[in-house]
Amino acid sequence: MLARCFEALPPSQGVETDSTLQYQKRIDAPVAKATQPAAVRPLRRPVLCFSLIYNPDRERQTFPSRSPLGTLEFSSSMARIYPFRALRYNPSRVRLEDVITQPYDKITPSMQQAYYQRSPYNLVRIILGLPELFDAAPGEDGKRSSDIYARAARDFAGWRAQGVLSREKEPCIFAYSQRFTIPGSPDATVERRGFIALGELYDYSHNVVFRHEQTLAKPISDRLNLLRATRAHFGQIFMLYSDPAQTAERLLFGASSSDDYEVTDEYGVLHRISRISDPTTINILSSAMEDKKLIIADGHHRYETALAYAYERAPEIPASSERNSYALPQPPYPEAAVMMTFFNMDSEGLIILPTHRVVFGLNDFSQERFLEDAAKLFEIETLGDIDVAEIQQRLAAEAASGTAFVAVTRSGRFLLKLKRDASSETLQSLSPRQRQLDIVRLHTLVLDRLLGITPEAVREERNLRYIRDTGDAIEQVAEGRADIAFLVNPVSLDQLREIAFAGEVMPQKSTDFFPKLLSGLAIYAFD
Repeated sequence: MLARCFEALPPSQGVETDSTLQYQKRIDAPVAKATQPAAVRPLRRPVLCFSLIYNPDRERQTFPSRSPLGTLEFSSSMARIYPFRALRYNPSRVRLEDVITQPYDKITPSMQQAYYQRSPYNLVRIILGLPELFDAAPGEDGKRSSDIYARAARDFAGWRAQGVLSREKEPCIFAYSQRFTIPGSPDATVERRGFIALGELYDYSHNVVFRHEQTLAKPISDRLNLLRATRAHFGQIFMLYSDPAQTAERLLFGASSSDDYEVTDEYGVLHRISRISDPTTINILSSAMEDKKLIIADGHHRYETALAYAYERAPEIPASSERNSYALPQPPYPEAAVMMTFFNMDSEGLIILPTHRVVFGLNDFSQERFLEDAAKLFEIETLGDIDVAEIQQRLAAEAASGTAFVAVTRSGRFLLKLKRDASSETLQSLSPRQRQLDIVRLHTLVLDRLLGITPEAVREERNLRYIRDTGDAIEQVAEGRADIAFLVNPVSLDQLREIAFAGEVMPQKSTDFFPKLLSGLAIYAFD
């Protein structure tokens, strides 16, 4: 299982990871008992939980084994889902459209300000709060002020006390549907159907939950600090599973439900959730999910944060999964599960958008020198001043014939098509699956080899931004906020599935599932 070797950690500090480690020196420190009051219980730092950098020399990186001084055992290695008594916004106190948000990592500064103005109870004040005048200074490493997390915990407790957030009377799951127009295809409207429930946390080595991309260091530290302060999950992990029989869809969307809520977000997506509390329905669904393998589609940082916190809070002798007074399954202990939304890979509506790479802060970047070096690996075609739609069409047309990117500089736009056999030596250390991915070739051949942006720099976000909108990526270069941008084709669902189930990972932010899951539809509080 996952390592649980901790050292004492002041409350102001967050999780740390070593960007170069496969293993770090073990620290088998005594663990505070779960019965110790929260106010005096020392926080502890998992010093060897994560090996998170993109490392093409290793096809699979897993968490180290736990110290024999204590064994943290979850239930057997099968997918386990649980109903829960969710906290939800009280419709008699707030309008849902005024308080829900996009996931924290998709909230731009302008969206953050807009959310603040909508309501004093908007969830952004908890999940991505703004700094205030007398807050303690951020850390030298750029970490957010500890006052932001304390304020989030205070607001969360206050909203519960005021009845703005109210808890469900009985454990339930939620049928969740999203109706939307596919970007770039205004006449194509689809509906994606899934369900919200708790999912038990597993180390990746158990082969129950599979990741498909690497993570970044700062978001994990930030999310762990927020989780420690609030002891709640406010958004769901986006999970994929395969079920050609569509058991969940038939069971949940054909059943009677109550307390339907719907809201349309800023992208025109209609979100609707329906509460399902019938024990028979929940138990049937739970049994149907036990043999499923789960892929994290979106939410790798939050999953790994939840996993780290689960090990922090594990009791000395964990309880096994058991039935509660409602005759429904429950997690071994509250922190052993995280809120997830499950979508069937064999149903419609799974749309993956490209995530473009915007490069900034390079020393003495020269377009001429870059194109000269790139010509050794790529056929280069000057595109002229074509618009965004034409760029997207050209990239899509090139997808079937091989790897292609569009490089955008302040002087022009260039189509780069990989030459045959040009990459064989450089990519030899990668698996055959990895070698075929455009995004891996971009990171290995262009970002690392041509521009000198190392995997460590990528992980620490020193020279790279991730942008969904093609026009925004181009604009950042034109305005001088970036040196060069690379526009890419999206990863396919088949490629994602193959990489994940092989135990491999793609570079950070390789996929962008659309639409996102709204935060605030349901909240999982441990207390």
